[in-house]
Amino acid sequence: MEFLQHLKPYEIAGILFAIAFIAHFALKLSLKKLTLHASKTKNQLDDYLIKSISAPLKVLVWFVWIYFSINIFKEDITSLKKVVGYIDITPIFIITWGVLRAISNTEAYLLSRNANINKDSIRMISRLVKLLLIVSIALGIAQHFGFSISSLLTFGGVGGVVMGFAAKDMLSNVFGGLLLQMDRPFSVGDWIRSKEFEGTVEKIGWRMTRIRTFSKNPVYIPNSIFASIPIETPSRMTNRRINEVIGIRYDDIAQMPIIVTEVETMLRAHKEIDQSQPLRVFFNYFNASSLDFNIYAFTKTVNKNEYQQIKQRILLSVADIIAEHGAEIAYPTQTLHIQK
Repeated sequence: MEFLQHLKPYEIAGILFAIAFIAHFALKLSLKKLTLHASKTKNQLDDYLIKSISAPLKVLVWFVWIYFSINIFKEDITSLKKVVGYIDITPIFIITWGVLRAISNTEAYLLSRNANINKDSIRMISRLVKLLLIVSIALGIAQHFGFSISSLLTFGGVGGVVMGFAAKDMLSNVFGGLLLQMDRPFSVGDWIRSKEFEGTVEKIGWRMTRIRTFSKNPVYIPNSIFASIPIETPSRMTNRRINEVIGIRYDDIAQMPIIVTEVETMLRAHKEIDQSQPLRVFFNYFNASSLDFNIYAFTKTVNKNEYQQIKQRILLSVADIIAEHGAEIAYPTQTLHIQK
């Protein structure tokens, strides 16, 4: 290294630049080979991790060149001495950036899989880990520059109480979001319904949840609301229900027993009806202008279109059964008796 002593600072900086350029090129080739090798493996996690660290490693190479170059010129330029003291912690930021990218890409990998995992929990854990990492790094940097961590924590505790009173609504929404992630009454993509709103969940955030209504309008609901209202999740139903009331004329009361029996027999034999669920067909009401019987059954499918088709075929079959026995489906009528 003695020959460097005879070189001028800018010449040494040039040599270091050449070394950094070669290192950058070599690193680029190495990462390309690693990516090619990782793409051949069954597990795709290594692809995501290599992608995470590639950019931070390249930045780190050029930081090393900048750091040593500044150290070379700091004897000639006095103001650079202060700069050296501040850029010492730059590698911490670069490493933290790489770790955050790794967490984000691991989250993306887990979300891209079709495994039976709760995606909302993955998002929540990823956000919490990132938050804890950033807070820890910030406290470490503060201590490096001479701040008292205990004082900061004490101030943070007092400030937290004050902020808690000032922003209690926001905090209630945040805790409401955590409860949603833990209890999981619904997930992204679920169809939910209450008295105030109905739609598909698009995003569960820290403060509010975004729902897309069936008219395609977005609705933003504070998370604290979900703790005080009942929520129905129809997308998690196990069956769809058929609950229909059908009326025949009063003149056809003699045919009611055989009609009810044959409708029930038809449903018992129907391959799309879940026989493990309640199935009832009963004459149960003398209406104003009809004799009503109730059909109560559950389909095996939960798909809306398939359910509508099955229900349509069943109702047409009921109409055929009524017609076969010479009866008619009733419609509102009135009989007027005129006294002579």
